[in-house]
Amino acid sequence: MVVIMDERATETQIEQVVKRLVEMGMDVHRSTGITRTVLGVVGQHRPDPGLIEVLDGVHEVVRISEPYKLASRTFKPEDTVVAIGDVRIGGDEVIVMAGPCSAENETQVRTTAAAVRRAGAKVFRGGAFKPRSSPYSFQGLGEEGLKLMRDACNTENLKLVTEVMDVSQIELIGRYADMFQVGARNMQNFTLLRELGHVRKPVLLKRGISATIEEWLLSAEYVLSGGNTDVVLCERGIRTFETATRNTLDIAAIPIVKKLSHLPVVVDPSHAIGRRDKVAPVARAAIAAGADGLLIEVHCDPDHALSDGAQSMFPGQFDRLMAELRIIAPAIGRSICLEPVARRGWGA
Repeated sequence: MVVIMDERATETQIEQVVKRLVEMGMDVHRSTGITRTVLGVVGQHRPDPGLIEVLDGVHEVVRISEPYKLASRTFKPEDTVVAIGDVRIGGDEVIVMAGPCSAENETQVRTTAAAVRRAGAKVFRGGAFKPRSSPYSFQGLGEEGLKLMRDACNTENLKLVTEVMDVSQIELIGRYADMFQVGARNMQNFTLLRELGHVRKPVLLKRGISATIEEWLLSAEYVLSGGNTDVVLCERGIRTFETATRNTLDIAAIPIVKKLSHLPVVVDPSHAIGRRDKVAPVARAAIAAGADGLLIEVHCDPDHALSDGAQSMFPGQFDRLMAELRIIAPAIGRSICLEPVARRGWGA
């Protein structure tokens, strides 16, 4: 349930309500908006709403019908903005995260980081631990890859998001990354999600390849219920009967999720389409549909990439896409890459 406090409720009254709910055996999650404080109440018990409504400072008690409580707009009507330092995901600015599928060597990481930064990306994406379908495929450089990406991000003033595959990796990755990424294969790794709920770094949660929107939001609920409120959802395509593309991008999921949930939504067109020549139109459509950001694979030499080269854009293609997005974003009341960009020119 949600306990909506009166606009004039004092801090003491709010604390007394929280204390009473905890005494009832409930977990309480507080959300303070512009005019009101809302308390999200979850737990195994079902307390009588009447006992709560009579407490001083309480305006209304509302039952939440959705199975996901803290991710719902009933709990938090206003949009959540997830801050990674000075980068804000979910606000007026569209945030672009770009980089290679995986870190391969120092030259590749530094060259690509410099390229995406010049084009206007704010976050560098790259893998150090890679979950691959085949055990014989490149699995990533591990901590060496994390060090290479951290050094490049420090040089280029970029934030770093990278994938965490297991609970045992959280502490190590947390020393280098600014944001944890949970891949599609781990969307329902509930042990991992619970542990990420206890960290105080943002989590990028990708949609599972066969997950419904409700299942996706319930996975986010695992992180939120642990106390970590900085969750960003990532639509990356789902598995359907279609074989012309790597996955099928559910473009309709963007407005649907944004109506159901207050969490930011970004889109990964690279994994959705699987071909670099089709990434740009899908990315443009995602921004037009209301996505708060993009997660794009860019490689300085994609034809020789150790993983996902076919869907990785050349720096020149990424330059052009960013220029196009700077035309689209203002048309829907958004901005993208606010500072001046030194673009190298449009390439193939």
